[in-house]
Order: sequence, then structure tokens, then C-alpha cells
Amino acid sequence: MAWRGLATEFLQVPAVTRTYTAACVLTTAAVLELLSPFQLYFNPHLVFRKFQVWRLVTNFLFFGPLGFSFFFNMLFVFRYCRMLEEGSFRGRTADFVFMFLFGGVLMTLLGLLGSLFFLGQALTAMLVYVWSRRSPRVRVNFFGLLTFQAPFLPWALMGFSMLLGNSILVDLLGIAVGHIYYFLEDVFPNQPGGKRLLLTPGFLKLLLDTPEEDPNYLPLPEEQPQPPQQ
Repeated sequence: MAWRGLATEFLQVPAVTRTYTAACVLTTAAVLELLSPFQLYFNPHLVFRKFQVWRLVTNFLFFGPLGFSFFFNMLFVFRYCRMLEEGSFRGRTADFVFMFLFGGVLMTLLGLLGSLFFLGQALTAMLVYVWSRRSPRVRVNFFGLLTFQAPFLPWALMGFSMLLGNSILVDLLGIAVGHIYYFLEDVFPNQPGGKRLLLTPGFLKLLLDTPEEDPNYLPLPEEQPQPPQQ
């Protein structure tokens, strides 16, 4: 019964958050039994010379072996991905997916310069950064230790990651990409002479968004609701 209730609760989570979180958990479970991290990490030579193109995706799904660091990252992925999807991206699934694609492509290109092999933590930092900049007045309680305004959260996470012994380069990459997205999407269009440069492709909207009803549409007589019979 508990598992059934948990499954029901999970199915109520928005689609993108549900899909990405499940993919991360399943990838980690597969590493325990079936796969090796060496089959997942980003390697340009293997991607472009050996055509192991799955590495372009799997490097965003593996957060290391089961342990405190994994559960810490999953907590923030699930929480802030969901808050974005239910908040500023509500009803805009295609735009949310496009943000993932934009961030993933840019991180991959910049990751080449720093020889970064797994970029899931950078994607988490990007999600947290975008949420924090769109929620500047929200006060965040950081594990009951500190309370501060939301825009400080990405930097607190980076400091905590450093305490865990992780490289801050990955967090800095995620913050940088998050800032680029935030500037292009939220800041530049509102400047004099500015405009939106990040336009979600139409095929994504067609696939993922619910079509808007035409306010000028007049239903056929047989489609109109009939008065109740007396």
C-alpha cells in the first residue's frame, strides 16, 4: 500500500521533473548492476569518432554512486526542477524542455574546455540559479543552518559542494549557463531595443504543449451542449 501511494504521488509530479528524476535514479541503479561509469561519461573522441552519442545524454544522468552526495543532488534536482515547472514554466512544457536543451548544449561545449566528464551537477546548479533569480524575495532555509534570500542559494550550494570535496568548476559552469539563460530570457527582452532571442522550436510546442483554444471558434450545432430534457 505504501508503494502504491508513493507511485500515485510520483505520477502527480509534472512530466519533465518526473522524467528527469526517474532517468537519474534508474541510471544510478543500472551502474550498480549492469553498467560502468566509463560507459556513461562525456568523451568527445568516443562521441564523434566512435559514434557513442548516448554519452551526450548519460553524462547528465549520473551523479555518482549511492551515498550522501547522490541523495543531496537528487533532493535539489527534484525540488527546484519541480518548482520551476509548476511556477514560471506552468503550462509551458516546451519552453522548459528547450531550457534543458539550451543548457545541455552550452554546458557540453564549455565542458570541453575544462575536461568535465559528468555534467548533471552543473545542470542542477543551472536549475537552482534560474529559480533563485526568478524568486528573489523568497527566503530559503538551508538545512536549518542558515536563512537567506533565494539569490544566494546557488553560492551556498557551491560552498557546500566544496565542503564535500567536489570541484567547484562544475557548479560555476552551471551558474554561468544559468545566468546566460536568465539574461537572454528575462533581462535582455525587457531592455530598450531588446527582444527574445531564445525561441522555442515550433515542433516542441506542437509535441508538448496543449493547443490553445481559438476564442473565435464557433462550434457546430451538433457540438453545442443541449438543454436538459424536461
